[in-house]
Amino acid sequence: MNARRADRWCLAALFVLMIATTVASIRYGAMDFSGHDMAAAAWGKLTGQADMPLDQRIFIELRVPRAILCLLVGASLGVGGTLMQGLFRNPIVEPGLVGTSSGAAFGAALFYVFPALLSVNLGGLTLPLVACAGGVLSTYLVFALAHTRREGRSSILRLLLTGLAINALFLSGIGFLSYVARDPAARSIIYWNLGTMSGADWNSVVIVGIATIGGLIPAMGFAKSLNALMIGDDQATALGVNVGRLKWTVLTINVLMVAVATAFTGVISFVGLIVPHILRIVRGPDNRFLILGSALLGGTLLSVADLIARVSLRPAELPIGIVTAVVGVPVFLSLLRSREYLS
Repeated sequence: MNARRADRWCLAALFVLMIATTVASIRYGAMDFSGHDMAAAAWGKLTGQADMPLDQRIFIELRVPRAILCLLVGASLGVGGTLMQGLFRNPIVEPGLVGTSSGAAFGAALFYVFPALLSVNLGGLTLPLVACAGGVLSTYLVFALAHTRREGRSSILRLLLTGLAINALFLSGIGFLSYVARDPAARSIIYWNLGTMSGADWNSVVIVGIATIGGLIPAMGFAKSLNALMIGDDQATALGVNVGRLKWTVLTINVLMVAVATAFTGVISFVGLIVPHILRIVRGPDNRFLILGSALLGGTLLSVADLIARVSLRPAELPIGIVTAVVGVPVFLSLLRSREYLS
């Protein structure tokens, strides 16, 4: 079996696994649904039943969009991690390390504490837009400060150190806003920074879906260029790759996908770190497989994490960011212990 055929079989297996975990995520939670319940709710929605029972409305309006949003956000974070790691040829880079998450969190904190600063009321879209703007601003700030004209590029060590500084800056801003905030704004900031899917609805599914699919399709088109970049900037240029344009284009795709996802769910760390690393162990570093595989596995892992968050303390709900951090921190520390990743 050749490598490409093996990749296709692996992607098919990941797709089946994603469907299985999605069904489990839809079925179980604070309220469990049987197969008959799910079929009845789906039929009632399709036939336009006006007086659907409460449990069926919960299924259609809360549980299903939440499960779909998990898939989309997990896919965005997984693909974002793959793009960042391919761009800098290092498996410890992820969007959270270069300021995207902390910037989005700072934007959300500003919204909670000073909503009057926003002169335009966009209803439910105001918070996501402010958080998205914060994520974009902080990420580009990190890359602008880490880039040097003399070298013409951003070294991985400088990038990580700059990201650490910018993260500290925005986190201190979040701490200050949390200090001056009153309840319930202070509680909202804390809960949002831990990550949550509780605000999922069909509107958020549509917006995150557009960003995810709109980023995934062009990202797959850059897979071969990212493969060429793995052997070095000069070698990639010799193969016809415009390295400068590739870096900024891929960075833009990554930031928009991750910032939009983070804007609707809060800070969910380590998914972008773990997913591509697992796939690299299984099938190697070919980005033609990694990008699509990261979308599938990212959605699967976040669905599993959300299921754990909902059933572990039910009827209460554990923030999903806690679940992903418990798994992600040991993986990240094991990568840091490998010195070649910091070269």
